[in-house]
Amino acid sequence: MGGGFRVLHLVRPFLSFLPEVQSADRKIPFREKVIYTVIALFIFLVCSQLPLYGIHSTTGADPFYWMRVILASNRGTVMELGITPIVTSGMVMQLLVGSKIIEVDNNVREDRALLNGAQKLLGILIAVGEAVAYVLSGMYGSVSQLGVGNAILIIVQLCFAGIVVICLDELLQKGYGLGSGISLFIATNMCENIIWKAFSPTTINSGRGAEFEGAVIALFHLLITRTDKVRALREAFYRQNLPNVTNLLATVLIFLIVVYFQGFRVVLPVRSKNSRGQQGSYPIKLFYTSNMPIILHSALVSNLYFISQLLYRKYSGNFLVNLLGIWKESEYSNGQSVPVGGLAYYITPPSSLADMAANPFHALFYLVFMLSACALFSKTWIEVSGSSARDVAKQLKEQQMVMPGHRESNLQKELNRYIPTAAAFGGMCIGALTVLADFMGAIGSGTGILLAVTIIYQYFETFEKEKVSELGLFGF
Repeated sequence: MGGGFRVLHLVRPFLSFLPEVQSADRKIPFREKVIYTVIALFIFLVCSQLPLYGIHSTTGADPFYWMRVILASNRGTVMELGITPIVTSGMVMQLLVGSKIIEVDNNVREDRALLNGAQKLLGILIAVGEAVAYVLSGMYGSVSQLGVGNAILIIVQLCFAGIVVICLDELLQKGYGLGSGISLFIATNMCENIIWKAFSPTTINSGRGAEFEGAVIALFHLLITRTDKVRALREAFYRQNLPNVTNLLATVLIFLIVVYFQGFRVVLPVRSKNSRGQQGSYPIKLFYTSNMPIILHSALVSNLYFISQLLYRKYSGNFLVNLLGIWKESEYSNGQSVPVGGLAYYITPPSSLADMAANPFHALFYLVFMLSACALFSKTWIEVSGSSARDVAKQLKEQQMVMPGHRESNLQKELNRYIPTAAAFGGMCIGALTVLADFMGAIGSGTGILLAVTIIYQYFETFEKEKVSELGLFGF
């Protein structure tokens, strides 16, 4: 046994204590899968609205303010941590496996169970760590105000919610539902955010009298109440610090562009060695790694924001802490801190075109960071997730599939012409679309929109596949 296996064996004593969803022992009917998916989503939405018991206040700075929508989390509720623990643990485990620090043989059932258990255990430990950090940093009031009992109760609630998210994701992944829980929760949170920003009836006073938060409602309200209709239209399209119609149109445009790009693919013909005449195809999409680069990027940035804000609050005079990020309270976002210097500032999208013109280096740094990070994450992901040219060639050989006109030994070489390029270029395209959405001021950040569209598109494809296989069963 190699040293890597010994690392995985450390998880074995914990397996009996970890919550687990048993794999489906039968073919789950399509209708049942839809019901399971809806129930999982309902539980998540209830947790997103259920306030934490025992908190003193939620008026302090919010370290995850920028990432709430993408992390599927909601401030002051049981779902405060959202999907952060499960995404971070998944990213860490994939990097450990990819770098061969932990050796896993996917053909061995015990190895797969141990890896799954290790990821789950790490997710729970991250949830505990973040819950403790949230309480000790004073996000719900100081510990002296809360009392030790309440502080422990809050940590228990946050950890329990983290375990619920892990179990819901596992339920859907193990064949009971459609897609993955993480994707479902991100897409729901993002769509909910866009609909709220478009149709919110809440009124906000930003110095010009009471205005409706929802861009569409504000448009009709301004047209009805203002005598100067041209000025009313201008205000509805370009108002500052609140969602406007231009933001909404930019969001729709980005949605359409991403859906258009989803159709870009190279289809490689393959045929079976055993069954003569049985032709097939292996499609390589432009977005080969789908939304993984952007999920990994979000996890990296959100953790950096969290650490930077915590350090800045305690050691704001330290040079290295200031290099990581300088924060100040925003006048428009209810006491939320925004980065105004350091690395955290430069990896945050410019707030407007005027901001871009005033700080061109910030805009350029953000553009280069997004493109290179997404391309790098995409390239790394194909290696660690088993979707590289070598892995695909191995899978096709195991299925006795060959590429017409090519020797079997040349299969990997042929796939190498497309897969690494699709991964890197697709990752860069996702990064570029994210930047475009941010620069255009689309609702909910470019990252969030990219995630929502790719996830909805995946669900549409899954839905179609499931429907076809279900109809096939009944001989249609």
